[in-house]
Amino acid sequence: MLLPSLIQTNVPLHDKNWFRTGGPAAFYAEPTTEVEFAQAVTWAHSQRLPVQLIGAGANMLIADQGFAGLIIRPALQTIAYEQVDGATALVTAGAGVDFGELINFCLQRQALGLEEFSGIPGTVGGSVFINIHYFEFLLSQFIVTARVIHAKTGLVEEVGVDWFKFGYNYSTLHLGDYYVLSATFKLRHGTALEAAYAQGRQAEMIRTRGQRYPKSHTCGSFFRNFFPEEVTLESAGKKMIYVAYYLDKLGIKGQLSVGDAIVSYQHANMLFNKGAATTQDLITLARTMQQKVFDAYSIIPQPECRLVGFSEHPLLNLQNSSVLATEAWQQR
Repeated sequence: MLLPSLIQTNVPLHDKNWFRTGGPAAFYAEPTTEVEFAQAVTWAHSQRLPVQLIGAGANMLIADQGFAGLIIRPALQTIAYEQVDGATALVTAGAGVDFGELINFCLQRQALGLEEFSGIPGTVGGSVFINIHYFEFLLSQFIVTARVIHAKTGLVEEVGVDWFKFGYNYSTLHLGDYYVLSATFKLRHGTALEAAYAQGRQAEMIRTRGQRYPKSHTCGSFFRNFFPEEVTLESAGKKMIYVAYYLDKLGIKGQLSVGDAIVSYQHANMLFNKGAATTQDLITLARTMQQKVFDAYSIIPQPECRLVGFSEHPLLNLQNSSVLATEAWQQR
């Protein structure tokens, strides 16, 4: 097997994700240009290897056995600024750019909008992939175009925002046919006073998130919120879709643990590695949480955290519900 020069073998991944767990990547690359990215994906396709992208590793859990394919960690780091007119600016950033650094770049040039996502960890590529959101803001509200690369051919295309079919925590990138190389954001060009105000809001948002959520050794929210059709409980005439509501009711925050894996004392939907947890510890903890929610409410939380390198889905899924219901009835 002839390896391109940018591809390494047997590279540890535990230091490349926020949970600080997981085994090595059989193959690993950090392309810095579109040409290198194309070289990596076409080689992987020629070898019939699975490909997985990681950015900051803030929203994933990697199997203890690692990943038996090619991990690509984009290192495209360029940022370009264009002031269209007095009111509008376009900012283009590579997939490997840290999103916090992008926000700072924009605020220094009085380009406003992306500061709404201050304190959310990740890279531009990962943020576009999942369509990051905070309160009423979605990243898709700011994207106008992007450059994407085909996962098999390595051909690069420029696409508009509609191509992504963005939804809540979703983009068409989830299908795995394309990877994002860079994205262009349309922002409002404000005054110096407005930019200073936005910087103050940025600092306050980061401070608030630091008080409410763990700052490391987690993936953020482990389970997604429920879809309205998945739940029956209502509050003030609206479906109670928030998974943290159900988890809080169980009294597990800061209490339920498996080895060094524990439910964060700050947030019931965040799992935390106290230091020596394995991925299996975190999986066992997550399954226990699922079972407890099912026992109490007959619904099964599903992961928002991306699971990487598992030969089989390691958590309870929606198909388990009938089996679990039967087991629960038999135990009465």
